[in-house]
Amino acid sequence: MSPPRRIVLMAVGSLGDLHPYIAIALGLKGRGHDAVVATSPCYRAKVEALGLGFRPVRPDCDRVDDPSFMARYMDPRRGTVRVLRELFLPALRDSYEDATAAASGADLLVSHTIFYATRLVAAKTGIPWVSTAITPSALYSIHDPPMFPGRPGVSRLLRPLGPAFWRGAWNFASLATRHWAGPIRQLEAELGLPAVKGHPLVDAHSPELALALFSPVLAPKPPDWPPQVKVTGFPFFDLRDGDEPGLPGELARFLDDGPPPIVFTLGMSSANVAGRFFEDSLAAAESLGMRAVLVGKRHSVVEPADPARAIWCEYAPYSQLFPKAAIIVHGGGIGTTGLSMRAGRPMLVVPFSHDQPDNADRLRRLGIARVLPGPRYSAPRVAAALRLLRDDPSCARRAAEVGERVSGEDGVSAACDALEGRLRPGIPGDH
Repeated sequence: MSPPRRIVLMAVGSLGDLHPYIAIALGLKGRGHDAVVATSPCYRAKVEALGLGFRPVRPDCDRVDDPSFMARYMDPRRGTVRVLRELFLPALRDSYEDATAAASGADLLVSHTIFYATRLVAAKTGIPWVSTAITPSALYSIHDPPMFPGRPGVSRLLRPLGPAFWRGAWNFASLATRHWAGPIRQLEAELGLPAVKGHPLVDAHSPELALALFSPVLAPKPPDWPPQVKVTGFPFFDLRDGDEPGLPGELARFLDDGPPPIVFTLGMSSANVAGRFFEDSLAAAESLGMRAVLVGKRHSVVEPADPARAIWCEYAPYSQLFPKAAIIVHGGGIGTTGLSMRAGRPMLVVPFSHDQPDNADRLRRLGIARVLPGPRYSAPRVAAALRLLRDDPSCARRAAEVGERVSGEDGVSAACDALEGRLRPGIPGDH
């Protein structure tokens, strides 16, 4: 048992970005540590309601539920670049200032991939730090290259070209985007810090310990990931502000009163740019004669005609809903991906941007999902894809096998063990 320490976990972005760190913080708190979550001010109430320490860091992510705002940053081809160059890098000095204050008295810092200030604070203060990746695409590999957002077809065509091609592609991309890191290089120089080797937007892993916070079933560790990377499994967290554990009563009754339904849901970011997702979903389920659960903000246009065949639910804990589904339709965010895998159900994945296309393709390659890109989502296409999933017993069998494997993992415990190991002198975190 490690003596109590103050561990500060720094993460920004959507709730999907934040939840893995909340899960780990709760695990650390359960072991007697002072776990502090440093994140956007808009999440203060959520973090403090769980009895965790909170420190605000910029940029604030309070506009992730604004459709007009998110349309720009969920663009399939340009969204990721815009998030970096318009949101996070311009706020780097503010992030550094806030992170420095949050790190006061800390024994260990834990950083989200995109929160670049943590490395600078650690270098300046000497506080040990651990980097993390919540998605496989955040750890580039020439042996397992990620999908290009917005160009999934091109990615699939190029994937078989092998490591030599992908090494050259990566070197070219690194050279072409190196200037994006200008704000990091400038702040490094002003702080009197040595410049990090490589590309500071993608190569800045902690030299001591980097946690891959997802299942090795989704992405087994390839030979060219940094040797200090430890794959922990998914650290699951599945509770919304103010909600009690358990399924809402009306939804629980619906599930008990008929055959397993298709569950249709999108993460907050995707839902804001999804257009007619719920209208088309309901029409597809009706055409197949299957029941449907629609999870998300209530849509003013769509109203299920028969309450015995379909139900709206603004929120439900996926960990309890997904195992009761026949098929899960989701956007491919990493948190929903992990919970769907653990539930052991076939999936139709509807990716839009960022890591979603890569997560979707990994599920497809596992043989447990079909993929329909978000911009192509329509009732006839959805019905056709769902029919293939429904009528393929081998997909259901493989999904159940994956569910068994993921259910046997404990990502929170593995992550906490590794962090405690990092705090013990002379013992590496992946002992």
